[in-house]
Amino acid sequence: MNPRDLRTILLVEDSLADAEMALDALAGAHLANPVVHVEDGVDCLDYLYCRGEWASRDPVDPAVVLLDIKMPRMSGLEVLTQLRADDRFRRVPVVILSSSREESDLARSWDIGANAYVIKPVDVDQFFEAVRTLGQFWAVLNQAPDHI
Repeated sequence: MNPRDLRTILLVEDSLADAEMALDALAGAHLANPVVHVEDGVDCLDYLYCRGEWASRDPVDPAVVLLDIKMPRMSGLEVLTQLRADDRFRRVPVVILSSSREESDLARSWDIGANAYVIKPVDVDQFFEAVRTLGQFWAVLNQAPDHI
């Protein structure tokens, strides 16, 4: 497989500590997919729409978006709402990776089209295992249509 065929895992996380743990966990899964980290919903949309600092990137959609809910500037739920309203991104897998256990966040995420909702484990080992498993499933095992 051509390395250019490997689609990115997009991590959208404002907590640098959580992002670093997630990046370490994905690296530990030994995935060939590149991982891109952005810090909030605005940066996420800039990446997806190839705007701003991402204007020159290849306009290839990510294999999966790992999306936090509670972020400055634009929340994960606002990002998800926009993605599901856009034909180009409505099939891109989005996994909510959040510390929120609020039933309203969970229900709203599913209602607007999340593919999964994973509560960030407090335990570091559980967090690593959860993110490793997510990366392997969405980047390797999940079969998406050719043109998502």
